[in-house]
Amino acid sequence: MIAGIPRETFPGERRVSIVPGVVPALAKAGLDVCVEAGAGTAAGFGEAEYAARGAKVVASRQELFASADVILQVRTLGANPQSGRPDLELIRPGQGIIGFADPLVAAAPIGALAELGATLFAMELMPRITRAQSMDALSSQATVAGYKAVLLAASSLPRMFPMLMTAAGTVSAARVFVIGAGVAGLQAIAAAKRMGAIVEAYDIRPAVKEQVQSVGGKFVELPLETTGAEAAGGYAKAMDEQFYRRQRELLGQVVARSDVVIATAAVPGKRAPVLVTGEMVKAMAAGSVVVDLAAEQGGNCELTQPGQTIVEHGVTILGPTNLASTVPYHASQMYARNISAFLLHLVKDGRLQVNMDDEITRQTLVARDGRVVHPRVLEAMKPTGNG
Repeated sequence: MIAGIPRETFPGERRVSIVPGVVPALAKAGLDVCVEAGAGTAAGFGEAEYAARGAKVVASRQELFASADVILQVRTLGANPQSGRPDLELIRPGQGIIGFADPLVAAAPIGALAELGATLFAMELMPRITRAQSMDALSSQATVAGYKAVLLAASSLPRMFPMLMTAAGTVSAARVFVIGAGVAGLQAIAAAKRMGAIVEAYDIRPAVKEQVQSVGGKFVELPLETTGAEAAGGYAKAMDEQFYRRQRELLGQVVARSDVVIATAAVPGKRAPVLVTGEMVKAMAAGSVVVDLAAEQGGNCELTQPGQTIVEHGVTILGPTNLASTVPYHASQMYARNISAFLLHLVKDGRLQVNMDDEITRQTLVARDGRVVHPRVLEAMKPTGNG
């Protein structure tokens, strides 16, 4: 069985799905690895490294797709709808495709892959269960994003993070407020704390208080009814607008006293809730910074412009997208371990096995035998009746 590693074509994507270091583990399981020339270059992995670990490097993308039984990508067509479209001509019926796919929002690309007869697995749908921890790519990439968000904030803030006592006087510590204590939020809290900032954090799920405290943050408790705020798998659940309105009122006080706000609150398959309004930004001190990690889902800050850095009311607002790709070496290493662990879970006797009795397989399988088969994806693809 051949696993194909194509070069990523999404604009600005620097990660690669498999790094040389995991090739031997795949080979030990009986898989041959075929890599498109240049696939790992942007992440810092040369073709000689792949060849030295036993992978075959091919110059042609057409040759790669023609020979591979399963294609391993960072971004499949669903998560790369424009630049990934030419690959539709290369995909064969029954060919396996594994990677991020934006399955809950990318109806047309997912439908196109299904019609071709591809067997598509979406890494975003990995269940958060103990057996699947090594395959949880959302968490690994969020770890990278949370760390990088703090670096962006520190480089944009016109002051230092730590308290310093010098001959020139005492420098007070910066105050950092992290909204959302998922994997990215917790990593941001830990990174900001290590840099010497005073860190506060809030999450709609009160159960994460101990996690926030364990990485050095102070948990901000708001007098809100949060029953039912956590969906299956540990993800935050979307609440109604009345809840968010009251939440914004209470959060405003904390935002106003913060030098940095890092917003990470996202709900899978839905627009990110607006938690930081323009009025809240206006109340922040001039020179303060907002880093909105939910920019790709519309943003937690009302003023965020995805992919841009703007200044409003004297406050710098960063809306980074695809942040993990800006640390491609380690992001690729982590992702490669996730996707290779998942592939080895699926492969039995040298073939890609689709065992619907297995929870991991069942929850990640999006399309098979010419149709979309995942219930949540099918529900998301239904016409809304709004247009």
